[in-house]
Amino acid sequence: MTLGAVLHLLCVFGVFQKGLTDLIRTQRTVMAAVGDEALLNCELLQSKDVVQVTWQKVLPEREETLVTYTTTYGQRVNPEFKDKVEFADAGLQSSSIIIRNVTEQDEGCYHCLFNADPEGALIGTTCLQVYELHEPVLHVGDSNSEETVVSCSATGRPAPTVTLTVLRDNVHFSGYSSVNVTNTNSTVTVNTTAVLTRLRNMETEVRCAVRVLSGPQKEKIMMIPEVKQSADGEKHFHTY
Repeated sequence: MTLGAVLHLLCVFGVFQKGLTDLIRTQRTVMAAVGDEALLNCELLQSKDVVQVTWQKVLPEREETLVTYTTTYGQRVNPEFKDKVEFADAGLQSSSIIIRNVTEQDEGCYHCLFNADPEGALIGTTCLQVYELHEPVLHVGDSNSEETVVSCSATGRPAPTVTLTVLRDNVHFSGYSSVNVTNTNSTVTVNTTAVLTRLRNMETEVRCAVRVLSGPQKEKIMMIPEVKQSADGEKHFHTY
């Protein structure tokens, strides 16, 4: 049996001892947007005699090895994950990997295993949560009065939150309504509509902010031209 095979067996059948996993510092949850990169980290908080570090994807019935590192053989990547996963930091006391071009299939939990002598496998777990969020679409409806219907829609996974605000004092939205539509690719389109009550002779700036989970917010801002009252008493939009 080769040394590589022995090390792999150490990885798979490592001895678990209560309290040893507390020696590993890692993030419980990492969030990444579809198409971005995800960085997963593990660090031993005490110096150990580590012979191999392994990263695995946790599947329903098994664990799949992604990459391994030893001082003897260096970095090794499972051919199935070539150009997908690589070490960002390869060491025996701390380790991190990059998952490139994240997709929905990459969502789930990952093990980092420090195979130490004599402890066995010291395991940390990080779960990757993948989200999707497209740019919002902000639409201002026509109006012949001081009330204007404004709508904003956004598509994401899971369902995004859509918030309409007015960037001016004494102007506000009312009559909110929201509709969610689940698409065939599991994304959800949320369309929020509200009525904007405006003051005459005043431009009004509106903002639509959208977010999925605790990911970064995306915004769309639009300036609505002022409404002027003509000499005949009728209200008209002033356009540019």
